Amino acid sequence: MTRALAEAAAGNPQAAENLLPLVYDELRRLAAMQLARESPGHTLQATALVHEAYLRVVSPGGEPGWANRRHFFAAAAEAMRRILVESARRKRRLRHGGDRSRVDLGENDLPIEGPRDDIIELDEVFERFALEEPDKADLVKLRFFAGMDEQEAADVLGISRTTAARHWAYARAWLYDRLRDREQ
Repeated sequence: MTRALAEAAAGNPQAAENLLPLVYDELRRLAAMQLARESPGHTLQATALVHEAYLRVVSPGGEPGWANRRHFFAAAAEAMRRILVESARRKRRLRHGGDRSRVDLGENDLPIEGPRDDIIELDEVFERFALEEPDKADLVKLRFFAGMDEQEAADVLGISRTTAARHWAYARAWLYDRLRDREQ
């Protein structure tokens, strides 16, 4: 995988093609876990999220190169996060029905909850957090947006599980505090 990453980063289109089978299953699993956290009625599928994120990461205008597996998956997690935020923002726009509620016609025409704006608020707060604590923000990307557990994220970041647990607790408290302040 390291060799395929290096060749793909160097611009070799064949290497980028060879890289997909090596990372696809893990990216697909991470995307499915992330989308499971989204509100009901989300139209983006895990496969589409993986494909879009992969294209953003390996395209010539995308990430300039990856030092290792950790860097690649961090870039993929960031791409997934941005895609989900863009999707939430697009749904909020008036021309995309942002002022309307979704209706499930199979459930006796009862209106269901519209798209949640939580992810947009989280993104705004997260951007501030990333400026103040970039290392901890990388952990949040892997845990929350890529769906990795504590040990997986620690391995990707090259830190101990204990450090990852401390960073995760700090990040959750920091983000919770800022999001709570926005509600008041």
